[in-house]
Amino acid sequence: MATINVDIVSVEGQIHHGEAAAVFAPAEMGEVGIMPRHAPLLTRLKPGPVRVKGTDGIEHSFFVGGGILEVLPHLVTVLADMAIRAKDVDEGKAAAARQRAEAMMANAKTDTDIARAQQELIQAAALGEYLDKLRKGH
Repeated sequence: MATINVDIVSVEGQIHHGEAAAVFAPAEMGEVGIMPRHAPLLTRLKPGPVRVKGTDGIEHSFFVGGGILEVLPHLVTVLADMAIRAKDVDEGKAAAARQRAEAMMANAKTDTDIARAQQELIQAAALGEYLDKLRKGH
């Protein structure tokens, strides 16, 4: 079976490294599926789930807060603004992040502040959707 190497990295460090049968990621223009020997691709990621289907058939799930996806024929690299393993997602921290984003939006005075607050809100909403899916077992 052909495999592809996968690295998921955030500012905190490496989140995942290993071989996979497939990778699914939330590209800016929609979800992409990547298989071994995929054509080279460089795209921005929007906040959402990255799924890595292992060579054993088990799917590993991660949440990314945005970033860059680089695909080479035998390597997928996710450079994420923020990345969390599904098992490490904390509902309390997610709710607090949403409250902080809403407060940022309410207090935004400049265009830059508004843009930053909107990005934080998008990320918090995507994390909330991800948590809902995890709870439902999807």
